[in-house]
Amino acid sequence: MATNATVTSKGQVVIPAELRKKYGIKAGTQLAFIEEGNMIILQPITEEVIRSTRGISKGGPSLVKMLREMRKAEDW
Repeated sequence: MATNATVTSKGQVVIPAELRKKYGIKAGTQLAFIEEGNMIILQPITEEVIRSTRGISKGGPSLVKMLREMRKAEDW
């Protein structure tokens, strides 16, 4: 599906209603702008998206541990 929108002079874009409804985008929903190659991907940051990423780094390095080590190295 391809839908077009026009950017206003203030840099604003209207997300079509059908897409807002499909992806649960409401007033106040935050969007992540992700660059991939020559594309910009908009990812709504909703509870569903957050739940779906839980455990994504399971078995890998502990992100909390890495953050603590970084803070310790920077004398936080």
